[in-house]
Amino acid sequence: MRSAPVSPNDHSNPSPILPRPFLGWLALVYLALGVLIIGGGHFGDAVANWPIAVAMAIGSYIAGSTPMGGGTIGFPVLVLVFDAPAVIGRDFSFAIQAIGMTSASVYILARRLPIAWRVLGPAMLGSVFGTPLGAIFIAPHVDDLLVKLLFAITWAGFGIAQLRLMRDLLEPEPFARAHPNFERAAGALVGFFGGLLIASITGVGIDMLLFVTLVLLVRVDARCGIASSVLLMAVTSVVGLATNALAFGIPSEVWSNWYAAAPVVALGAPLGALAASIIPRGISLGIVSTLCVVQFVAFCAAERIAGWPLAISLIALAVTTMAFSFVGRWGDRRTRRLASEST
Repeated sequence: MRSAPVSPNDHSNPSPILPRPFLGWLALVYLALGVLIIGGGHFGDAVANWPIAVAMAIGSYIAGSTPMGGGTIGFPVLVLVFDAPAVIGRDFSFAIQAIGMTSASVYILARRLPIAWRVLGPAMLGSVFGTPLGAIFIAPHVDDLLVKLLFAITWAGFGIAQLRLMRDLLEPEPFARAHPNFERAAGALVGFFGGLLIASITGVGIDMLLFVTLVLLVRVDARCGIASSVLLMAVTSVVGLATNALAFGIPSEVWSNWYAAAPVVALGAPLGALAASIIPRGISLGIVSTLCVVQFVAFCAAERIAGWPLAISLIALAVTTMAFSFVGRWGDRRTRRLASEST
């Protein structure tokens, strides 16, 4: 007899902490990485780029335990610390998340953690179409500085909004009944436009949009929102990496850093997913939200943004923050309206 699907707000009876399918996956991944890195003569590149491996040890934990991909750390480290072009940061984000988020997704599925499939399925489909379109027709025409600014403003706005809406994010009031048409439409829109306008340009961000939609509009539990966002980012990263590889090629600098970081994130992201399922979410979300704001300040300082450019950046940050807050208020209004209709 088939088992019933896992409810988005049901946390009962997960599989063992280290399920056998996941252990088998890890064995295959590390075997493949060993053949590729050592057998392919790239061990020297891996050792030479050890700083990015250290950074991604933190990034992979964030990727698995919060609604933010590993590129949230990888992008600013490469772009701000190592002064790499934004295209390197974007392609590295896709490449490293393609293994880290996929590994975390295998872990999440193997443990049968709650997933909001009714929203996630259409979001994945939307991303499969939106991300390649954005990568081919939009991203190549976006100035390098604008890419960095888009990343900095989007994540700082999310960080500020997340701090303001922390209670709603951690303790959403679930609806008495499902609203499948709204959920599917919301997922499709997030997947398509998130892939088209954000992920294709920065390599990250679509997971954050799905998390906000799930928790504030659909009112699923935050753990379910995080797990679902990890799966969407995994699909988006694979699609984005494949698109850029086929259309433009991936710079060798991306792979040099990937050889160092891939063995770390293959295990680090699943460990983050494990942590997200058992520790208080507020701690991780609070720390990451603060980092989002700090990276915006660091970006403005590194690029020496002042005067009108700084004023415009701050206005854009305020608008982004208000947009996230608007979603929260929209969710509150939906909650009250649907509650009154059911009485």
